[in-house]
Amino acid sequence: MRSGRSRQSKWMLFPRLLGRMILLVLFFCCGFLLYNLAQGQFWPFEGQGVMPYSVDKAKDGRDSAGGSGEEKEGGGDEEAWQLILVNKWNPMPEDYQVELTELSNGQSVDSRIYPSLQKMFDDARSQGIYPTVASGYRTARKQKELMDEKIGAYEAEGCTRAEATRKAKKWVAVPGTSEHQLGLGVDINADGVHSKGKEVYDWLERNGYRYGFIHRYPEDKTEVTGISNEPWHYRYVGEKAAKEIRRRGVCLEEYLEEDGDSAGEKK
Repeated sequence: MRSGRSRQSKWMLFPRLLGRMILLVLFFCCGFLLYNLAQGQFWPFEGQGVMPYSVDKAKDGRDSAGGSGEEKEGGGDEEAWQLILVNKWNPMPEDYQVELTELSNGQSVDSRIYPSLQKMFDDARSQGIYPTVASGYRTARKQKELMDEKIGAYEAEGCTRAEATRKAKKWVAVPGTSEHQLGLGVDINADGVHSKGKEVYDWLERNGYRYGFIHRYPEDKTEVTGISNEPWHYRYVGEKAAKEIRRRGVCLEEYLEEDGDSAGEKK
């Protein structure tokens, strides 16, 4: 009889042990969840599952709280990188280097513009507009591939190689002359679910300058920029320059030329 009671007592202890194990597992799960929330790993409207192909927390831990990316007073060198001019007449410096921050969809941008880009996207989403970065930093090799693809598409339409190349250059920059290689130019489109392209373009046109971004290739500046109108292409120049460019109604080339002339007059 004693052995029977002993076995019965052991079976009665089993539910208690199981309950304690479940509580222990729940305790660790709650701790893990709280830790990741504190680290910013679960961010509303971001991440591949909720908002694919959008600006996300950087993999190195940077976020919009880290700063605005705006130049500090007296930071002449910092302002210089924001206003570097790269176009068909001004290739990027051969020794140019860029530190990149990778976004959730695999695209990358210059780490210095990431906080401003993140803030712009967060504010757009709060207003019901859902932009995504379709293309950020590009290597020279990637830029060449895009150029070759564009030339091939025109050739398929019946254009000669020369004609196809000439037309392609209106839409795709020659490697070494693209702002994408700086990490400062981004192609921004709609997510295709919550917003449409025109909604995003209109919002950027009205608000991009507030975050230091300009519509780089406006329709009425094609002769100056050398690139056809691209409502999706935005370039970071810093808030100060972006506001002036918008106020004057000029493009980056004109802004730099006017400022250069003004500097010469002051001497």
